[in-house]
Amino acid sequence: MAEQIIINGIDKEAKYQELVPQLTGLVMGEDDIIANMANLSAGLAMVFDWLWIGFYLVKDSVLVLGPFQGPIACTRIAYNKGVCGKAWSSKQVQIVPNVDLFAGHIACSSLAKSEIVLPLINSAGEVWAVLDIDSVELNTFDEIDAKYLRQVTELLIKRD
Repeated sequence: MAEQIIINGIDKEAKYQELVPQLTGLVMGEDDIIANMANLSAGLAMVFDWLWIGFYLVKDSVLVLGPFQGPIACTRIAYNKGVCGKAWSSKQVQIVPNVDLFAGHIACSSLAKSEIVLPLINSAGEVWAVLDIDSVELNTFDEIDAKYLRQVTELLIKRD
């Protein structure tokens, strides 16, 4: 198993293009979803200077904190509450350029300024988890992030 991620790309898309195959190799052959979430969070954290990267899992009709990298986080998030809850209820990627302008934003950290959340949807069409990423910078995330982070989440979807 790889012990480090090697990235030579300078721009965001080039970094993702190098990172996704390495993350694929990292989780290949491992069936434990929590282990894979932990390694995917760590791999993303090694490459990108984001505040918080992690997963929430749907349990008993609430999002419950899963593996993550970053400061202490909210433990539970209700359906349709905050950016994570909105991604869960809408089944759509949420890109928030400025969290202060998102009605109902849950401030787990006052340092977070922008956010992206991707729902993980199983073969039955149900959201079973979300990938949540926060940045200390405004306007950090865009469609490039959504495209490649979707590829990262699909590494887990194929194992659900």
